[in-house]
Amino acid sequence: MAERLEAKHKGGRLNARKIEIADHADPIEACFERGWSDGLPVTPPTDERVLAMLAGTTRAPDEVIGQIPPYLAPCTVEKAAINAVLAGCRPEYMPVLIAALEAALEPVFTLHGVLATTYFSSPVIIVNGPVAKRIGMNSGINALGQGNRANATIGRALNLIVRNVGGGRPGEADRATLGAPSKFTLCFAEDESDPDWEPLSVARGFAAGASTVTLFQGHGVEAFVDQKTRTPEGLSRSFGLSLVKIGHPRLVQSARAVVVLSPEHWRIYKEAGWRRKDIERALYEATIRPGAEIVAGLDGVGEGVPQARAAEPVPKFHEDGLLVVRAGGAAGLFSAVLPGWLAGRNRTELQPVTREVRP
Repeated sequence: MAERLEAKHKGGRLNARKIEIADHADPIEACFERGWSDGLPVTPPTDERVLAMLAGTTRAPDEVIGQIPPYLAPCTVEKAAINAVLAGCRPEYMPVLIAALEAALEPVFTLHGVLATTYFSSPVIIVNGPVAKRIGMNSGINALGQGNRANATIGRALNLIVRNVGGGRPGEADRATLGAPSKFTLCFAEDESDPDWEPLSVARGFAAGASTVTLFQGHGVEAFVDQKTRTPEGLSRSFGLSLVKIGHPRLVQSARAVVVLSPEHWRIYKEAGWRRKDIERALYEATIRPGAEIVAGLDGVGEGVPQARAAEPVPKFHEDGLLVVRAGGAAGLFSAVLPGWLAGRNRTELQPVTREVRP
């Protein structure tokens, strides 16, 4: 009732064009017919719902967050709220969604490229800081899966903004050969419960306790299984066997990757006194191989490095190409790899982006 009264008396402050549908029409079906959906049912954005969503941020409804590719259409806070309603968000998610959108619009994120590529990629959202707990995000059991409203709908809302505001629709600007389920949503919180672990936000230059979102150009999820190795050196080499396969075993320095380290795998590192930087360095070194083993044309396989690099030790990644985050349930010696977009070879032009969450 409160939202209805506000819509009746303040609905005029909404600037978006209103769509009238017949009394007998199904509003959810109307959203499908108008192309506002990603293929799943959406919540119709009534005045009441949009006003309630706007109450989740102190930003003015008419503030322009940025221009959304591919058509570089301006996106106001109100339009972000409309898509947050469509996605099923709660109002308290708005600051995280806006921060994610701002990160996506940073030039080095190259959102247009992530959208228009024929590769699998889409924005991957990693949330750090108190806001994750405040809005009930999942960093534990099934953190990369279904079942948590905040995880599912924040990522979905960002992708819907690209679709509905920017015009990034599959088969049009979105040219993915196959796509990936992460194009619906891939958003989760990092597990910061262990004081011995340096959160991703701190590693990326933000103060401890800051709430941030980090956007990565990638997809997911590839499984990593090692239930037998019990030394950090051996576990790192084991991870390396999986990491070198990203894209193609002979494709090098073309993509970044996120390693989602489960609690049981982290325990092996922790008990040996290893910390984030030790792990990231060891994983990088574990993916360096003799160039002679991965030259193009070997065994009739065209992919690979030029013959001129045959005598070199060749790393799979650039030195800043791996991000390690902690998440997952307490039981299970399983971790995950989220591979990055192949355009990561342009390391200075394409980078993950971290933004602080503001009210």
